[in-house]
Amino acid sequence: MNTVSAPEATGAESLRVRETLKALYGYVRPHQWAVVLGLLLALVGAAGGLLQPLATKALVDRLSSGGTLATILLALTVLVLLSTVAEAFGAYVLERTAESVVLAARRGLIGRLLRLRLTAVDRMQPGDLMSRVTSDTTLLRAVSTQAVVNAATGALTLIAAVVVMAFLDAVLLGVTLVVVAVVGAGAALVMPKIGQAAERSQAAVGEMSTSLERVFGAFRTVKASGAEERETARVEASARRAWRHGVRGAKWEAVLGTADNLAVESAFLAVLAVGGARVASGDIPVSTLIAFLLYLFYLMEPVYKLVEAASAYQEGAAAISRIKEVDRLAAEPPATYKPVRTEVRPASIRFEDVSFRYAPGLPYIHQQVDFAVPGAGMTAFVGPSGAGKSTVFSLIERFYETTGGRILVDGTDIRQWPLSELRSVIGYVEQDAPVLAGTLRENLVFSAPGSTDGDIRAVLARTRLDTLVERLPHGLDTLVGHRGSKISGGERQRVAIARALLRRPRLLLLDEATSQLDAVNELALRDVIAETARETTVLVVAHRLSTVTDADRIVVMDAGTVRAIGTHRELVDRDELYAQLAATQLLVPAERPAV
Repeated sequence: MNTVSAPEATGAESLRVRETLKALYGYVRPHQWAVVLGLLLALVGAAGGLLQPLATKALVDRLSSGGTLATILLALTVLVLLSTVAEAFGAYVLERTAESVVLAARRGLIGRLLRLRLTAVDRMQPGDLMSRVTSDTTLLRAVSTQAVVNAATGALTLIAAVVVMAFLDAVLLGVTLVVVAVVGAGAALVMPKIGQAAERSQAAVGEMSTSLERVFGAFRTVKASGAEERETARVEASARRAWRHGVRGAKWEAVLGTADNLAVESAFLAVLAVGGARVASGDIPVSTLIAFLLYLFYLMEPVYKLVEAASAYQEGAAAISRIKEVDRLAAEPPATYKPVRTEVRPASIRFEDVSFRYAPGLPYIHQQVDFAVPGAGMTAFVGPSGAGKSTVFSLIERFYETTGGRILVDGTDIRQWPLSELRSVIGYVEQDAPVLAGTLRENLVFSAPGSTDGDIRAVLARTRLDTLVERLPHGLDTLVGHRGSKISGGERQRVAIARALLRRPRLLLLDEATSQLDAVNELALRDVIAETARETTVLVVAHRLSTVTDADRIVVMDAGTVRAIGTHRELVDRDELYAQLAATQLLVPAERPAV
């Protein structure tokens, strides 16, 4: 078994602490002056509390000498009021700043998540990623401002109190520090356990979010399968893990709080015993003992603040660690290209010896794939499942990077294209034709937000969605439900096609875009696709050969390679696999279905 030596473990922990503090400073830096203001106000409040025992000592001395108390009582009242107002205003400033820190962290995290490469997203669970935006960022509230200010005010007021206590009586201070040091050493051992429990609890919350996202992503399937109880148990298991680690963290926090109280109470008893003896012997007046005991109780607040800051740091460090994991995931560059509508010019595509696999050690999806598609016209990709047809589109969109070879668009390697510019010339209809929650209008203009009402009406007529809009209670402004649950599968496919056409792409990618359409609507959309292909390069992935028999060229793929390229008639005559697919689907080579 490999073990890590103590120096190595300490070095790794020190590195993590430095990285956490650096990340924390990055969040706080834009709001540093607000934090400074909150700190100053907190110090004013702490100073008021620090002076109260001295005022009490003066009050006791005045009583002993028979002097008037009005001035001292007035001073005490003003001191209490000023410190209270300063603390209240400082607390508001810090809470407001904490919310701003959380907002900034969420904005940065959301922007990063939406730019992640698919290879990174494929390795993560969506629910876990969402929990980092929600629950993990919430933990930044305490550590980003309160912990910082509590640590600063706690340390400064503790030092100030110790100095004043030394001035009052050095012997009693020595007794106090010995007791606090003994109890504090034990409390220091508890700190890492709080951090471990917090990190595991947050991970369990991420698992719970993942389980819920899984259920709601297939809600009908869950109900139809009678799997509600099983899925409930799965989500509850994650919830129980989060509860278990949360309780463990609460246990150690309780131990820490108890140690804090134990230190002060033990010190109080020791000081009371030693101080009483010193008063009896005449070494110190009774007012000094009273003031010293008041300072001893006053120490509870700065010590509690330091303990609270340490606890918040442990929890915040766990959250920062999970947030920073997202920063280390591969992401695409921010979009810099602003698409401008110009005259549509069909794009040309060429694959040159393209190979691809998802990761080293995994089998190749593509192996030396070669084909060329000139501008305009329709090119179809057919073959058995798993042949690598849909992967062609993923590589063109640069959702994944090729392992070998290159892909050219308009004669330029797509890696030389600015990513946002490349995607701006492509219209893409995915296999499952996703529709987003929102209105029908929002879904149609999702890829082309500048579309006019005339553009929308024209594309609705082309895709036969105009009758659907007439039926809907609020027309284009009707909500379509989660993942388009309020419209049919065929309507979702037509919405996805209309969305792609509204973009006026130079290259249109259709991945099984008509698989859920009835015969009438499929024929109508085949006409639309054929019309589009006269002015746009159209690539189609199809399992039903009847939808692509009129394609200008058909690329037959098998096991990640290009097996043959030709027209329907040519391939029926000279490619065994294509002929077998055609025969299986009852296509007679001499017949060509009308479009």
